[in-house]
Amino acid sequence: MQFKDIIGQSEVKTSLLHIANERRVPHALLFAGNEGAGMLGLAIAFARYLNCENPQETDSCQECSSCRKYSKIIHPDLHFVFPVASTKNSGSNPVSDDFLTVWRESVLSNPYMGLFQWYEYMGVENKQGTITRNESIQIIRKLSLKNFEATYKVMIIWMAEKMNMYSANKLLKILEEPPENTVFILIAENTDQIIPTILSRTQLIRIPRIDKISMANALKDNYDIRDQDQIDGLVRLAEGNFLTAIEAVKETEEISYHFDMFVKLMRLCFSVDIVGISSWIDEMAKPGREVQKQFFQYALRLIRGNFILNVKAGDIDLLSGEEKNFSSRFSKFIHPGNVFLISDELNKACTHIEYNGYSRLVFFDLALKMARLLKA
Repeated sequence: MQFKDIIGQSEVKTSLLHIANERRVPHALLFAGNEGAGMLGLAIAFARYLNCENPQETDSCQECSSCRKYSKIIHPDLHFVFPVASTKNSGSNPVSDDFLTVWRESVLSNPYMGLFQWYEYMGVENKQGTITRNESIQIIRKLSLKNFEATYKVMIIWMAEKMNMYSANKLLKILEEPPENTVFILIAENTDQIIPTILSRTQLIRIPRIDKISMANALKDNYDIRDQDQIDGLVRLAEGNFLTAIEAVKETEEISYHFDMFVKLMRLCFSVDIVGISSWIDEMAKPGREVQKQFFQYALRLIRGNFILNVKAGDIDLLSGEEKNFSSRFSKFIHPGNVFLISDELNKACTHIEYNGYSRLVFFDLALKMARLLKA
C-alpha cells in the first residue's frame, strides 16, 4: 500500500512526506479521523516510505526488498495491534498475533474497513473486541528486540481507543521513551475514549473526510461507474466515508438484481407465461434464502411505491429513476382492490422461505396468485 493508493488526503500526504524527508520522525503519532477516511492505509504507506530503500519524491519505490514485503504486509519490522475477541480457535486470552493471517487478508482486501467489517472477518460479530494488558506485554517484548533489517521498527495500533485501562497504562513508559528508531502510529476514530496520558505522548495528525472530487474519481476508477447522477448520489451519501460508498455500491448492485427479477416476474405473471415463470423460478432458486428474503422485501417496497403512484398520494413513493420509469406504466395495475392482497402474498412467501419452505413451490404458488391478482 502506497500513498498513491490512498483516496484524496493530499495535504496529509504532503505533511507525512515532509516529516519523512526531513528525518524528524516523531516517536509516536496519532492519526485521528472518521471511519472510511483512509487512516490505516495512510499509516501503512507512511511506514513503507520510511523504510523504502530508494524513496521517490512523492512515494515509495515499489521495487526494493522492503517495499515488496510491505506490499504483502509481511515485513518483519512492521507490527500491528488491533481489537480482538476470543473464538473457538484463539482461546480465552487472545492477542493480535493470533489473528495476523486473517488481518493481513482483511487489510489487503479492504483497507477502508471499519470495526464491524473486522469483526465479521474475525468471526466474532456478536462480541466486542478489545486491546488488553496481554497485548501491551507483547508490544513491549517485540520492541525490546533489535530491528531485523529496516531503519525503523513501526508499531501500528488500529482503533487505539479500544485499549482498556490496564493496557493503556502498561504502554505509557515505552510510548514516552521507545527504543531507538521505533515509531508508534496510533489510529483512532474517537480520541475522547483514549486516556489523556496516552494523548499527551503522541503527535496528533487530523485526517479529514475524503473530498468529493477524490471520492467521485475513486468510484469511477474502482467500480467503473459512468452514470454521473449515480456517482453524485453516492458521493452525497458517503459524506467523505469510502466504506459507506463501498457498501452503497454493493447495495446498488443488489437492488439492480432485485429490480430485474421483479420486472420479469410481473411481466410473466401478467401474461401468464408458465414456461417463462418456470425459468424465472429456476433463476430465483439459485441464491440462498437470505437473498430470496431480500427480494420479497424489495418487492413489497415496489408494490407500495406503485400504489402511491396510482392513487397520486404525493411525492412519497421513494422510487429511483429506473424504478419510477417502469412504475409509470405498471402502477395502474396496483390499486385499492389488490394492493393489500398482493402485499399479503409477498409477506406469506417471505415467511415460508424464512421457515425453510421448499423455495420452488413457494415461488410457483406466488406466481399463480400474482397472475390472478394483477388481473383483478
